[in-house]
Amino acid sequence: MEESIRYNDFAGFLAKQFPFKVQKISVNAGFTCPNRDGTKGYGGCTYCNNQTFNPAYCHTDKSVAMQLEEGKAFFAHKYPQMKYLAYFQAYTNTYGEQEKLVRMYEEALQVKDVVGLVIGTRPDCMPDSLLDYLETLNRKTFLLVEYGIESTNNDTLKRINRGHTFECTADAIQRTAARGIRTGGHIILGLPGETSEMLLAQASQVSALPLTTLKLHQLQLIKGTRMAYEYEHSPEDFHLYTADEYIDLVIGYVERLRPDLVLERFVSQSPKELLIAPDWGLKNHEFSCRVRKRMRERDTWQGKYYTL
Repeated sequence: MEESIRYNDFAGFLAKQFPFKVQKISVNAGFTCPNRDGTKGYGGCTYCNNQTFNPAYCHTDKSVAMQLEEGKAFFAHKYPQMKYLAYFQAYTNTYGEQEKLVRMYEEALQVKDVVGLVIGTRPDCMPDSLLDYLETLNRKTFLLVEYGIESTNNDTLKRINRGHTFECTADAIQRTAARGIRTGGHIILGLPGETSEMLLAQASQVSALPLTTLKLHQLQLIKGTRMAYEYEHSPEDFHLYTADEYIDLVIGYVERLRPDLVLERFVSQSPKELLIAPDWGLKNHEFSCRVRKRMRERDTWQGKYYTL
C-alpha cells in the first residue's frame, strides 16, 4: 500500500475541492458560548483557553475583513498564489442573532481570494433557521461546518462542562449533513476518565455519524483552566500520553474509523507559555510523519478493523 493512502488526509481532500492551493485563516468574531454566558453554565469547557488557538492577527477589535487581510499578508509572502478559507474558529460561531451571523459570513466572502468558509461551533447552537441559510450558501461556495464533539461519553461531557449530550451532537451532525453541507467533527483523546480501550471503541460511534472530516487532538493541560486546577489537585485522574503512546492510540483509532472519513489532524499545538503538559516538542507535520512511518512498518491503514 502506498504511504499516501494509509489514511485520507485533509490536503488530499482540499486538492479534490479546488484547482489551487488553499489555506485556512482564523477569524475571531467575538462570540461566546452558552456554557460561558450562563445560558447553560459558566466558565466554559474545563480544558478551554481560547488563547491557545488565536493567531496574532486574530483580535475582536478588528473587523472580520481586517483579520482576513492581515492573515493573507502573513501567508502571501511565501505563497503569493494562495487562496483562502475564512475559519470562524474561536468560541461558538453560530451562537448569536442570525442577522449578525449572516453579515459576518458574507463580509468574509467579500474579501478577495477568500473562496469559502469553515465554521466552528457547538452541536447545541445550530437552529434549523440557520441551517436553511447555510444550505443556500453551500450551493454558492465551499462550506464546512465543524462541530466540537470532544467525547461520545455523556459522563465525560458532563465532567468537562460541555452543557450538551452526545445525542445532541449526533442530532446536529445528522441535520447538517442531511442538507448536503460538509460536516466536520473534533474529538479530544485522553480526557479524564476515558481509557484507551474506551477511545478505541469510540471510533465506531464517530464513524456512524455522517461526517466528512474529523480532527483528533491530544488532551493538553493549559494554564488558567479549570482542568489545570483539577490536575494539580488530583493528578491520578489523568493519563497524559507520551508521544509514542499517543501514536499507538491514534493508529488504533484510525484503524477503526470509516475508510472514507477525511482526517484533518492528529495533534494540537498550544503556545509553550500556556502549556503545562504534555510537551512533546513535535510540530503537527512531524507527528503525522511519525504516524505514517509506524503505519508503514505495521502495514496498516485507515479502516483496517472498521465494521458496520
